[in-house]
Amino acid sequence: MSDPPAADPPPDTAQPSGAHRARKRFGQNFLHDPGTIRRILAAVAPAPGEHLVEIGPGRGALTAGLLDAAGALDVIELDRDLVAPLTQRLDGLGRLRVHQADALTFDLCELLPTGDAGAGERLRLVGNLPYNISTPLLFRFLAQMDCIRDMHLMLQKEVVERMAAAPGSKVYGRLSVMVQSRCAVARVLTVGPGAFTPAPKVASAVVRLVPLRPPPLTIADPDLHARLVAAAFAQRRKRLSNSLRGLADAALLASCGLDPGARPEQLSVVDFARLANAAAGARDDTDSGCIPNPNP
Repeated sequence: MSDPPAADPPPDTAQPSGAHRARKRFGQNFLHDPGTIRRILAAVAPAPGEHLVEIGPGRGALTAGLLDAAGALDVIELDRDLVAPLTQRLDGLGRLRVHQADALTFDLCELLPTGDAGAGERLRLVGNLPYNISTPLLFRFLAQMDCIRDMHLMLQKEVVERMAAAPGSKVYGRLSVMVQSRCAVARVLTVGPGAFTPAPKVASAVVRLVPLRPPPLTIADPDLHARLVAAAFAQRRKRLSNSLRGLADAALLASCGLDPGARPEQLSVVDFARLANAAAGARDDTDSGCIPNPNP
């Protein structure tokens, strides 16, 4: 794929050489390749009036372009030593709101004018996520999906492959089911190690996640659904009737048209939702079977 045409980056935003050494404890790998930056910005396509939030701006490689295009930007940065240089470098480019905080605990919905998505406004997330905590961050964002319009996230390539995997694939698993239960997943581009300083030991990829509204199947008890999916893939070589013992018995599986002897990778995202809903009904004595599959 060739780089899409893009305007020159905003002035006075070049990355300072040696200004901040990447910290391993924060999982820092700073993006610096101009072609990759242009392609990511083209994929995000930020526009004035949109409420953009960047997770982990680092030295501001993407921040400058996002801020210049949208005119305003919230950024969440854990490393306090990066906050002042970032603010100074982008001064005058737009309205930059810096939140020195941990994205694992930060309440994104509080950034909305009303504290929720009731007014119709939702956030557009962009981020080069630290690979050592990328999965917890993904689950944190999924929990705040009502406030999010879309996400463009840089992750380890194999994590993106797991997120997008189809049933039956060797990499289809808990992450695939949990993400696809809430979002449409699209791989945007692959990024080599040389695009970063320091260069990571693995390839990276950018993924686009768009919340499904409405979802293909409403999940009655999200916590039970999460436990069921986690249990199913905890020992993926086990039969479902064994791995789901205490959550869904063979009769419940059969009522959903599922083989109790099947392996978890044979179930679709909708199958897991239907099974979790049936388990919730059986637990509450409100229903003992599955609703019809909306995609037979």
